[in-house]
Amino acid sequence: MAKSKLEYIWLDGSEPTQGLRSKTKILKDFSGKLEDCPMWSFDGSSTGQASGGASDCLLKPVAIYPDPDRRDGFLVMTEVLSADGTPHATNGRATIADDDNDFWFGFEQEYFLWDPETNLPLGFPVGGYPEPQGPYYCSVGAKNAYGREIIEEHLDICLDAGLNVEGINAEVAAGQWEFQVFAKGAAEAGDQIWVARYLLERTAEKYGVAINWHCKPIQGDWNGSGMHANFSNSVLREAGNKETYDTICSAFGASPEVIKECIDVYGADNHLRLTGLHETQSIDKFSYGISDRGASIRIPIATVENNWKGWLEDRRPNSAADPYKVAAVIIKTVKSA
Repeated sequence: MAKSKLEYIWLDGSEPTQGLRSKTKILKDFSGKLEDCPMWSFDGSSTGQASGGASDCLLKPVAIYPDPDRRDGFLVMTEVLSADGTPHATNGRATIADDDNDFWFGFEQEYFLWDPETNLPLGFPVGGYPEPQGPYYCSVGAKNAYGREIIEEHLDICLDAGLNVEGINAEVAAGQWEFQVFAKGAAEAGDQIWVARYLLERTAEKYGVAINWHCKPIQGDWNGSGMHANFSNSVLREAGNKETYDTICSAFGASPEVIKECIDVYGADNHLRLTGLHETQSIDKFSYGISDRGASIRIPIATVENNWKGWLEDRRPNSAADPYKVAAVIIKTVKSA
């Protein structure tokens, strides 16, 4: 009788940034289908999601992928429900209003490979700094690229799992990397980012390396880490005129309240990253522009050249943001326009 290992993955109640948790369920003669993944539960009092006197939280499977790194394994992304079956307060996925998957998202996930012994990024010497930024972006060679073996293994595992990773590259700072994920449907895009994050953490474990998701782990003249959100819906994909794009972009800066609503879910400590330097707009300002990487929202030149049919890039979400919550507020704002 065949037995399968199902790794149930969920988001905990850590504040201000939720973390990943997982545990393994063994099933006999499992079909490999999402509908055959049973509901499960966990001790919410150990994850900041319940009290000890009423500790049970539920795990509802929402996506499943083969686990290439485990024999007879599957990765099961779940959302957290309270004991009564309603979405838990920490469940950002449940806030997405995109039932018809009209919204497409491409997230650019940046991060640092981190040495837990030195508490520094790979490539940073103890008690000093590497050469200034410049040679590390899309680099090759041991002098500029650090941790490539981790990155390549992670890419292969993601592709084998069926995640729609569209690319990877070394980023601007030493020890900083990026992968990109695209999906037609906001919830699915969020599922894939979280599973890719999980696989990166687990891959780096084998090398004794941690992943630092913080948006500005190294102060000074070093780039922070973002999770730029590229998005479109049928209106943006079929607009055919600049006015539609102006209307939607303007909606994101319509009032201080709208700006704050976005910033509130775009990741903790974002004021350290959104300074107006290092390819960012200041956190207290809003702007948009064609091909402008210093704007809050960039209109890609490809969209303009395609007769104003394409997508937009919100450059404000940071590397530790929850893609579910980012997608939810973007969808709400676009619909308001």
